[in-house]
Amino acid sequence: MFGKRGKDGFQRPQVPVEQMPPLAPESLRPVADELELAGAEPAGQAADAMQARAPTPPPVLETRTKVAPPPPAPERKRPRKTDNYYDTKSQVFAALIDTIDLSQLAKLDAESAREEIRDIVNDIITIKNFAMSISEQEELLEDICNDVLGYGPLEPLLARDDIADIMVNGAGQTFIEVAGKVEESEIRFRDNSQLLSICQRIVSQVGRRVDESSPICDARLPDGSRVNVIAPPLAIDGTALTIRKFKKDKLTLDQLVKYGTITPEGATILQIIGRVRCNIVISGGTGSGKTTLLNCLTRYIDRTERIITCEDSAELQLQQPHVVRLETRPPNIEGEGEVTMRDLVKNCLRMRPERIIVGEVRGPEVFDLLQAMNTGHDGSMGTIHANTPRECLARMESMIAMGGYTLPARTVREMIVGSVDVIIQASRLRDGSRRITHITEVIGMEGDVIITQDLVKFTMDGEDANGRIIGAHKSTGIGRPYFWDRARYYNEEKRLAAALDAMERE
Repeated sequence: MFGKRGKDGFQRPQVPVEQMPPLAPESLRPVADELELAGAEPAGQAADAMQARAPTPPPVLETRTKVAPPPPAPERKRPRKTDNYYDTKSQVFAALIDTIDLSQLAKLDAESAREEIRDIVNDIITIKNFAMSISEQEELLEDICNDVLGYGPLEPLLARDDIADIMVNGAGQTFIEVAGKVEESEIRFRDNSQLLSICQRIVSQVGRRVDESSPICDARLPDGSRVNVIAPPLAIDGTALTIRKFKKDKLTLDQLVKYGTITPEGATILQIIGRVRCNIVISGGTGSGKTTLLNCLTRYIDRTERIITCEDSAELQLQQPHVVRLETRPPNIEGEGEVTMRDLVKNCLRMRPERIIVGEVRGPEVFDLLQAMNTGHDGSMGTIHANTPRECLARMESMIAMGGYTLPARTVREMIVGSVDVIIQASRLRDGSRRITHITEVIGMEGDVIITQDLVKFTMDGEDANGRIIGAHKSTGIGRPYFWDRARYYNEEKRLAAALDAMERE
């Protein structure tokens, strides 16, 4: 892995570490391609730029991975890093680039590649005789490995499974959501150039780009986490990066019961709704758990059914064997080649679907989804941003109008009534907890008004001494839901009746 060195021992690299694309084995390419992807400057300009930046990098704070059991343990913070640390890191990285053989590194798995880099960095520190403590050396090793193989300062946050969202507001400010509460993290980036380079690294892995000419981008990480980037000049204070974390452990309805999101009887009703091929719309605000709930409901789809999913960023985790996943595509730099959600929904109707699942309905594609639901694709599902079931219905009407359709209001409402069977409302309460607040049936029309009935409602009774919301899920006393005949067809009417009776007695 070592190559011949110059007379001075090592040469400085032409690009700083943060501008290099990740060297993950599955995405390694020849060195020239790597540097071109990163937007490397000519050698003279890069060296001048590095010298200009080196003396005044803003200090970067990092945090060790912390576990957050209730109550959370106090976090042990690392000391503020000094200019000397960054100077040493720059020299070590320069020597690493001069020494390492990328073609050999590409043949290794991720763990072996990390160990190889650590071995070389240890040798460089010994040869250069840097004065470092064992803890400082270990921290330097980890930082360089993260920079070369991963996403730099983001790596400690991505490694934690208790974080739901990562929100980077420019190089100097990072927030995270833990247990429903947003808190500021100690993670910082060296400057906005490093942050933008890491964003480019993320989006390039899914064939997308972000720069001044294309400053807005949706993408995803290899684990499925959803990523949104908005870069300058639209983001005034530096690139804004938002990551919706993808949990390694897939949540189930049983776990939602344990967290208090729904009662066991309510979970039984949701299972039956998913199994008996009701057309379902999951409504809720941002961060209310719509996608999580959609994932839970899909577990009760029969394994023999053909399912087609349409998403902006693929994040659904279906367990069935017969699944086709479709994803939208943004326009290229010439403004061509865009594939919208509506294009996907219209196309999947020609793919013999038995169920269509739309990750998020945002616009005119709701018209095509409703048509699919109303023409033999029972059991289709989707999510929509709305605060109540009634508001969800109104948003569907407005989205159809956005598509340029000039249908009478009554015709649109009749289409909604004939398509949607159940609306499930998810909410994030002020204490950070998530609850399913309504399970609502769409049953028909009276005049020009859509008639709905609530099967289950969550009522708040106050809060405890710790500020946690106290409440209960209760049945509204509906003896037989509108989808009772469907439940009987699937031999689920006894379980449904028992669950409703149990909730009514509570």
